[in-house]
Parts: sequence; C-alpha cells; structure tokens
Amino acid sequence: MEYKPRYPQPFSLTEAKLLDVETITEEIARLQNSLHRLNETQDMLREHVASMQQGEEVDPEITKAIEENETVIGSQSERISMLKMALLDKGIVAGSHYDLASPPPRVVAEPAAARPAEEDGGVDL
Repeated sequence: MEYKPRYPQPFSLTEAKLLDVETITEEIARLQNSLHRLNETQDMLREHVASMQQGEEVDPEITKAIEENETVIGSQSERISMLKMALLDKGIVAGSHYDLASPPPRVVAEPAAARPAEEDGGVDL
C-alpha cells in the first residue's frame, strides 16, 4: 500500500526511502527550522489582526499570507512525517530528537539575597 500525501510533495515515500539516513535527518532538521519560523510568523500576523481596532478592516494580503502559511505548514509537517516513515523503514525510530522543539523556557535569575545560603561550603556567585 502506497502512502498518499494530502499535499503535493517534491518526492514520494518510496523515493524518500531511497535516501541515505544523513540526507533524511538533515532534511528533517531543515524543515523543522522552517516550521519554527513559519509558526513565529503566524503568531505575529495573528497578533496583528487581534490588535486591530473593532471595525478596522484586515488587509487582504495579511489574510492571504496566513492562509498560505497554513498550507505550507501542513505540507512541511506532512513531509517530515514521510521522512520519519522512511527512517523507520531503515530501522531507525525517529523519537523526540526529531520532533519540533518548543522554545526553551525563559529563565529568570533570582537575586542573590533571595537564594538560600549553601550549607556545603561552596562558593556563592
């Protein structure tokens, strides 16, 4: 049974299975980076639309960009799935390492006075 993608793709699953592991993993990384950027753009566009005054018309170019980005996001996500299936066919389980990473949590440092004193004789910085 052949995999039938929902979106037009530049290659089939059968063709993806012919690629070497390094090429597949590099393409997954490239697509994940692209998806990250596209999602950031979508967030900015949606924030802009949400911040508009009531009754103000949304620029049709913004609406078009949001719709086009959704299609590209769907296509690229599907392509990543196809590449993961190709890795699985090669006996490699594409675990969380190949999943789109969320941005790291923002770390806010506590002032030194708020931190408890170290009891182990270590140096407080």
